[in-house]
Amino acid sequence: MTALAIALPLAWAYLRERVLSTVLNIVLLALGVGTITAMLLVLSQSEQRMERDAAGIDLVIGAKGSPLQLILSAVFHVDIPTGNIPLADAQKIAADPMVKTAVPLSLGDSYRSFRLVGTRPTFLDLYAAAPASGRVWAKPMEVFIGAEVATATGLVIGSRFAGSHGLSAGGGSHEATPFEVVGIAAPTGSVIDRLILTSLDSIWDVHEHGAKPATGAPRYANIAGEKHAEEDREITALLVQYASPMAAVSLPRRVNAESRLQAASPALETARLFALVGVGVNALKGFAGVLMICAGLGIFVGLLNALDDRRADLALLRVLGANRATVFLTVLAQGFALGIAGVILGIVVGHAGVEWAGRAVEKVHRVAFTGRSWAPGEFWVVGIALGLSWLAGLFPAWRAYRQAVPELLGRA
Repeated sequence: MTALAIALPLAWAYLRERVLSTVLNIVLLALGVGTITAMLLVLSQSEQRMERDAAGIDLVIGAKGSPLQLILSAVFHVDIPTGNIPLADAQKIAADPMVKTAVPLSLGDSYRSFRLVGTRPTFLDLYAAAPASGRVWAKPMEVFIGAEVATATGLVIGSRFAGSHGLSAGGGSHEATPFEVVGIAAPTGSVIDRLILTSLDSIWDVHEHGAKPATGAPRYANIAGEKHAEEDREITALLVQYASPMAAVSLPRRVNAESRLQAASPALETARLFALVGVGVNALKGFAGVLMICAGLGIFVGLLNALDDRRADLALLRVLGANRATVFLTVLAQGFALGIAGVILGIVVGHAGVEWAGRAVEKVHRVAFTGRSWAPGEFWVVGIALGLSWLAGLFPAWRAYRQAVPELLGRA
């Protein structure tokens, strides 16, 4: 038999003999691997989702306030808006030669925590969205719903529902102005899957309680019945695509000079967000790294102690004909086996934890994380953990290799 064929069963037998020590070393290493794995999964999926949701948007224009809040509300739809801006101001910006595309958004209502977004069909072009069934809205009070909305709410083409005031469940219902589903979007993997889209007119009509102006009068009326011209309308935000690279330099500065408006870059604000989050993430990664190092030290100390306790066994092996390579591989295999077990358990715990947490978060914020994917950085985690376990077993194995049979017999 080869040295390895003899060493592996012996290593397994030695590990089974010290069950408590073996389990503790595996769990300690698994905690470190699992923590780093979970962090990598959440970060990578967050970055991918944000890049996908903001890919076609160069600039967001909205009311004065926090630029990050404006981006989170208008691009990712996970925060409340900073306020409204005059439609007339948005139209002036849309007509600027530096603007290629300008898509207005009007927010404020929801249905079962899914946001109602008043916009134009050009919004669908930002995400390459297309109907899976039905069609895109064509007139007020028609809605086009995302794939996740249809799955979660059970809405189908022809369904009618009333929106709720506010961007979360519990707001007052607009029963007098129900919407009708006319189309369902094919899944895109972007934010559009979680939105209910309709026309700007629909949002305005709902909040004006459907007031009908007299013939020849301006179309819109407020709750008190006072007529308003179209130029007095407001929207929540304007999503802009640049017509030229020069627009990135001059347009945001010009917009921010307006007392009522602010311009925010999705790329810049998400980078700032990850820089802020990164401080806490790096701290968690550092803690997980310490756990992995402690696990490596535990394996190292455990193997050294086991080596001292098993001098009689090693001496007997050598007397029976086992060579130095067999002894070396027996001790090294114990450390490596602990590392493999810890890595496997850590990967399973990390992925399962993200899957469980993702489902819990999805119920509240409609933003899901999944443990059924693989983050590129996980390969490094696996390599480092296995490397630590290999190094932890290397010195004890080398020490066992160097000891001669008379020395082993003398100390046994």
